[in-house]
Amino acid sequence: MKVTVSEIPDVGIELELKERLSSEAVKVLSPVEAVLKIEKEGPDVFVRGVLSGDIELECSRCLKTFDVGIKSRMDIVFHPEDVNKKEESHGLRPEELDTEFYADDTLDVDNLLIEQLILNVPMKPLCSPECKGICPKCGTDLNLAQCNCETVEIDPRLKILETLLKRKE
Repeated sequence: MKVTVSEIPDVGIELELKERLSSEAVKVLSPVEAVLKIEKEGPDVFVRGVLSGDIELECSRCLKTFDVGIKSRMDIVFHPEDVNKKEESHGLRPEELDTEFYADDTLDVDNLLIEQLILNVPMKPLCSPECKGICPKCGTDLNLAQCNCETVEIDPRLKILETLLKRKE
């Protein structure tokens, strides 16, 4: 869905969306629901609201796919794209973390929703906190079976000390 910035009334607009979205970065399983308040102050656009949706992730321990529900609040300021071109390059300031840009008097709400879903994906997705993962030697899923691989690992930086033990014997 696209919103024309110049057509946003002074009181703003409220949107209740239920959109089926797709992304290459994350598999969206259900329609993304959002309740948004879009307000305009001069050339800047403020988008506040809540979104929720179900996505499919891969467990970082056992590599199985699992579904997770994402629910997130958003509070984002959109500036016209030409404002970005006028400014000198500088480091990102804390107040700019929730800043975006729009072009051609158009705000793409679908892209905003996908972006917010992606930003809320956990850094290390786990199918469950108790997930045991897979054996690094044989690849057995340790949640389903026990393997007989030796799990004693020596820090590679200390491996040379192993030769001292062999000499002593």
